[in-house]
Amino acid sequence: MPDNVIDQTSEVLAESIDHDRLFKELLTTFFVEFVEAFLPDVHAYLEPESIVFLDKEIFMDITEGNRYESDIVVQAKFQGRDAFSLLIVENQSTPQSEFPDRMFNYVGRFWEKFRLPIYPVALFSYDQPLKLAPNTFSMEFPGFWVIQFQFRAIQLNRLSWKDYAKKRNPAATALMVKMQIPEDERVKVRLECLRLLATLRLDPARSQLIAGFVRTYLQMTRLELVELQREVGLLPREELNTMMTLTNEWIELGEEKGIEKGIEKGIVEGIEKGRTQGRSDEARSLILRLGTKRFGVASAESEAVLEAADIERLEAFVERLLEVESWQELLAE
Repeated sequence: MPDNVIDQTSEVLAESIDHDRLFKELLTTFFVEFVEAFLPDVHAYLEPESIVFLDKEIFMDITEGNRYESDIVVQAKFQGRDAFSLLIVENQSTPQSEFPDRMFNYVGRFWEKFRLPIYPVALFSYDQPLKLAPNTFSMEFPGFWVIQFQFRAIQLNRLSWKDYAKKRNPAATALMVKMQIPEDERVKVRLECLRLLATLRLDPARSQLIAGFVRTYLQMTRLELVELQREVGLLPREELNTMMTLTNEWIELGEEKGIEKGIEKGIVEGIEKGRTQGRSDEARSLILRLGTKRFGVASAESEAVLEAADIERLEAFVERLLEVESWQELLAE
């Protein structure tokens, strides 16, 4: 399947994605971690054990006749305050010029219902535009301010993924796929997500949640996935072994082929991709690079065996790379 067809398929899938549901599931599962990564000043005085997610609050917009279902509403205590407060997090997946007005309206309705202090947060998750989104709503007359309302705005497309890759935070790991990612760093970001998931050691259900989120919002072409597989194979052995557990569970090749049999299968697919450019040379190069990572520099005798091997034997070596402990064991008859 040509890469442009994959891109068109991705666009169709993007249109059918329930963005609000995906973001809500992620943020409710990792709410404290989200606050820690993106609202560190709030996290400093938030009491995590006091957090209660309120039931869905559905409002009727009297003027427009539209129903509105809030994204996330949390009741919690802050250090130094005896009473509860509300944190409202709204995910906005499409740009809307009237969003600040709506945010003011929603907060007013929560105030009317609960009469509790409210900390409003907007998570802007759209890809375009990149210009700074407004975070205020005001009403004034000459010489007199009637209202000056503001909310915390987190605009993902203006953040650098590299800053959040350092945090080792599950919410940041997922959301960095919606941040600024240069075209030539897409594979690197996906690899970093894998590495972070391996080190976070979450339970399978939560790992799958992040994995699905990453796959949804950072879909790879076939060429990118071949590159991803090679990069995974070049990781240090200990890290690679941890990664193998994850890859067997949820890495997919090109969103159209599986790597259910592990990284070695993906490497073989990479060899197939280079058929017209010399499959044997590509295979030897991969074996030498991965083997050097695992066993150290190959001896002259080992290189001679590789040079003399045909493509079928080279592919057999590739499939055994992760099962043996030395060059001698790999190249044995």
